Amino acid sequence: MLSYAQQETLSLWPDGIPNSEKSNEKEIQNQQEILSISKVQEPSIEVYLPSKRLATGQAVVICPGGGYGFLSYDWEGTDFAKWLNSKGIAGVVLKYRLPDSKSVIESYKAPLQDVQRAIRLVRANSEKWNIQNNKVGIMGFSAGGHLAASLATRFDEDYLEKEDAVDKLSARPDFSVLVYPVISMKNGITHGGSRRNLLGENAAEELVNQFSNELQVTKDTPPTFLVHTADDTAVPVENSLLFYKALTDKDIPAEMHLYPKGGHGFAMAKEGGYLATWTDRLSDWLESLSKNGKQ
Repeated sequence: MLSYAQQETLSLWPDGIPNSEKSNEKEIQNQQEILSISKVQEPSIEVYLPSKRLATGQAVVICPGGGYGFLSYDWEGTDFAKWLNSKGIAGVVLKYRLPDSKSVIESYKAPLQDVQRAIRLVRANSEKWNIQNNKVGIMGFSAGGHLAASLATRFDEDYLEKEDAVDKLSARPDFSVLVYPVISMKNGITHGGSRRNLLGENAAEELVNQFSNELQVTKDTPPTFLVHTADDTAVPVENSLLFYKALTDKDIPAEMHLYPKGGHGFAMAKEGGYLATWTDRLSDWLESLSKNGKQ
């Protein structure tokens, strides 16, 4: 039987959180059918490593969804870290700040600051964790998919007032995995709650365009795997379609799997009929990247 182990939890910003101010707010964790976390005060990464004998050298930073209002921390986070371990891949769950927190100064900057730092921290610890620096990817679900796509398209965007040695490392993911992702902030396409939480009620058009990731794809955007369902009423499938087209227009390798039914937030889709096989497709894709040496 394959085993996995949580190795450690690391604070993202041990020397002071950027874009942050002190408040009386406390993190809220609500454990019911899933573990929901909101009002994150201390962003961190929780690291799960496969056995060295099984390890492929790949690592995936995972961004749970929750409409930028909370994090589906186990359902779209630690459960997938453990699954990745079974494939020989390090799973790193990101507990990122949410824009509605009283401790955040500029709402839309905080999640991107945290995910950039997470990728850099994985690279800073790559030798210790038996990870290859050119095999570090990003994965996101729903609003976490928006964050992952934001990193994939805008990894060089600098929101830091001060930097340390970790911040000198590349924040570009070598690949991205986007699961029923919010991609666009445009009216009629976006998920209203995610847009409202991230950008506010009446966001300027310039900000809307900046965070509409289908408009931000460049030749440096990494290879991408997308999965979505046609009957997703929360995040329209057009989000994935637009991003796929933007990728292929720039000749970025992309693989997309569209299923007719499954709705939104299916995660592992264990009760979803053949939708449950989407993780097999992802496993094949990740293995092909690793074997081909092209991340």
